[in-house]
Amino acid sequence: MTPNSLRTGFWLRVNDTGLERYELLQSIDGWTLRGTILALATNGPAEARYEITCDQVWRTRRVEISLRDGAGERRLSLASENGRWSANGRPSEAMQGCVDVDLAWSPSTNTLPIRRLALAVGQTSGPITAAWVRFPELILEPLPQEYRRIAERRYRYSSRGGEFVADLTVDDDGLVLDYEGLWRRV
Repeated sequence: MTPNSLRTGFWLRVNDTGLERYELLQSIDGWTLRGTILALATNGPAEARYEITCDQVWRTRRVEISLRDGAGERRLSLASENGRWSANGRPSEAMQGCVDVDLAWSPSTNTLPIRRLALAVGQTSGPITAAWVRFPELILEPLPQEYRRIAERRYRYSSRGGEFVADLTVDDDGLVLDYEGLWRRV
């Protein structure tokens, strides 16, 4: 991708309970990933909007999320500097040391560690912890994860010590084409 270039696309949740539109923008200062997710949640239909700003080497710096569903509208604002996180302006001690944000309803945030880690085929990230945003509650919690690059465009993703495992197929930009059993790009 060239500076100021824009990639857009859509993901469809495999069981037809969601759709996401995303945009990936590169600038001189880094990367911006933003999107809108429409989902069927426990409170009925939900709409989530997000914007994630990363530096040039894909470290998360700022995250803005808004969510509207049957329970009303909620917002979450995250900031990270040198591994120190804040949520809605307050320090978040549980997230200290995290580099990536992971939005539970979105395959787009897998791109962040995939690009940042730049693993060779056969290489693993080892244990890493992401600042995980649980939807629709917008609750922030640490999520242990691991990425293993199993082929040129395939990664095995696991979280919570292997409780959850899925293969991810990505394009040349590290954007998910297929998130095994959950999402596929259309």
